[in-house]
Amino acid sequence: MIDNKVRERVDALMARGGRRILGIAGAPGAGKSTLAAQLAAHLGKAAVIVPMDGFHLANAELKRLDRAERKGAHDTFDAFGYVALLRRLRSPVPGETVYAPAFHREIEEAVAGEIPVAADVPLVITEGNYLLLDEGPWSGIHGLLDEAWYVDVDGQQRKAQLLARHMRYGRSRDDALDWIENTDEPNARLIAATAGRADFRARVELEMNHAHSE
Repeated sequence: MIDNKVRERVDALMARGGRRILGIAGAPGAGKSTLAAQLAAHLGKAAVIVPMDGFHLANAELKRLDRAERKGAHDTFDAFGYVALLRRLRSPVPGETVYAPAFHREIEEAVAGEIPVAADVPLVITEGNYLLLDEGPWSGIHGLLDEAWYVDVDGQQRKAQLLARHMRYGRSRDDALDWIENTDEPNARLIAATAGRADFRARVELEMNHAHSE
């Protein structure tokens, strides 16, 4: 259930006409995926979700780069590829379907070409941690978004969501807590510093058994 401010904001964006791209940023576990899904349910066939997570580097490549233990950090994504996709999505070609990758937590890998975005879909919702980061290739994202939102969430609630998610996908409690402390939280601090670039601050009501946002 999305609140009235969020609904009014997205409806106003849609009313501008043409292809629009809405970016939803926030720390790991903040509820970005949940909010994107709520908006998509509200808008139906008028919206498609294209997550940033589809641009996770493959596990084999992370091992080669010696970054596997930092998976989820900003240098463990194909940021240039993500920016290139957003550029394509900004300028749809009539009759051309753009295919975006999707990330699957059950295998911890991205799958190419899974999300079709038809040229006549008016709204693309993209969500991820680093949409507002102003360094390297990430700095090109903000200008490709019609609006950028930041999801606010209570820190303890967010950590509880992360713990539940990591354990649901196979980590022990101790391993999950270690990953949160040494990987998720450093990323969260970097992401929190980007919040001032957002056009709108949103909050999401999260349910423990459904929380799955990055």
